[in-house]
Amino acid sequence: MAVPNPILGGGGFHHVCVKTRDWSRTMQFYKDVLGCTEKIAWRAEPQRAIMLETGDGNYMEVFEDLAYTPAPNGSVFHFAFRTTRLDDVAQRVRDFGAKITIEPKDVTIATTNGQGGVPIRIFFCEGPNGESIEFFQNSAT
Repeated sequence: MAVPNPILGGGGFHHVCVKTRDWSRTMQFYKDVLGCTEKIAWRAEPQRAIMLETGDGNYMEVFEDLAYTPAPNGSVFHFAFRTTRLDDVAQRVRDFGAKITIEPKDVTIATTNGQGGVPIRIFFCEGPNGESIEFFQNSAT
């Protein structure tokens, strides 16, 4: 059950934004490979912008910037997509040719707040703009 943030109201994750020099490959990855859908789009080429729904009202925002040069590891350490089909998603990412940086694996998070061990299954890949993406499957969070 979702619990609203007492300060923000509804709160929660709304979107993560990345910049791209390769609009078409970025759209192919997020729409075709990961199944995100267009919610809103604005501005025209060569400065297009789009909000892609990742599911459950969460979004991936993309800005086109032909002069963009990604910083090593960027300023966002990574972002995570929740999934119930982790291994199928990993295969789709692999088939697309994206680099898997951590292969699918089972991990137990040893909590420090009395919640006990939390079993998860994860993998990481590099997105088309150098972004680090985690795919996260579990039933506890």
